[in-house]
Amino acid sequence: MMSPGEGGYRVPIILGPTGIGKSRAAFEIARARGGEIVVCDSRQVYDRLDIATNKPPVEAMRQVRHHLVGIADPRTTYTAFEFVRAATAAIAGIATRGKMPIVEGGSMLWADALTEGFSLAGVRPRPQRRAELKQMPVEQLAGLLHRLDPEAAVDTRNPVRLIRAIEILEVAGPPLARRRTRCPPAWTPIRIGLTADLPTIDQRLIERSREQVSRGLIEETRAALAFGVPPDAPVLTGIGYAEALMHIRGEVALEDLADVMARSNRRYARRQLRWLQRNPRITWFDATHDPVPRILEFLQEQRL
Repeated sequence: MMSPGEGGYRVPIILGPTGIGKSRAAFEIARARGGEIVVCDSRQVYDRLDIATNKPPVEAMRQVRHHLVGIADPRTTYTAFEFVRAATAAIAGIATRGKMPIVEGGSMLWADALTEGFSLAGVRPRPQRRAELKQMPVEQLAGLLHRLDPEAAVDTRNPVRLIRAIEILEVAGPPLARRRTRCPPAWTPIRIGLTADLPTIDQRLIERSREQVSRGLIEETRAALAFGVPPDAPVLTGIGYAEALMHIRGEVALEDLADVMARSNRRYARRQLRWLQRNPRITWFDATHDPVPRILEFLQEQRL
């Protein structure tokens, strides 16, 4: 049964860098507490691509209901606005059934959009303009963004986010920050962070990268391309598939692929940690060993 809080009821959200074990922790907590999981991941939301998106195992999804996994066509773009709307509905439905909603937060931007109430709604994608922008190199996109709004806070190495920011600015005008409107959720997030020392995280990432390659990452990427997923689709620009595409183009040898993926993941994990460590509302748990017993004690102390 959900407990009331200052924002209606309280919802645990599991945060942490890639590879730290958020999916397993969310699963064990949901199984122990009779909960359901809302997956906050900008790549797991897409259908067909399972390996480098790190989707939960099929058996885990049989035992515990997971929401927002594999619901979007990978040939399209599923936006943060669409996610917030769907996740909000899923959380409300779970709570109405008297169960505990548990958000498993893989994508920091989406997690913030859900818990902080940010939205970039109101400007719909323009397919023709988006096609033109996709032809530009990332440096040119970054320059165009800067001309439209010198203060825009966007990752200038991410073409998907650059294009979306340019779309918004060309329609609505600067500043981009003005398009971020707060609409806080009807519940209070209880932020739970998982962490470990960097060598432990790095070792887990290399092991995961090797396992992904051995599971058939290249074959899955080729199948996605054959299905019609563009190489620059959001799901294929993420870590794992981006490197698999490099291999398919002859730019990375198969024996080097896992190491290249692990290096990309290490850089990403460090960016995630820096992002999360700025948030004083996160209660941290050491995930070097199983953190679930301590998290369950913490939830009990919180009367959840």
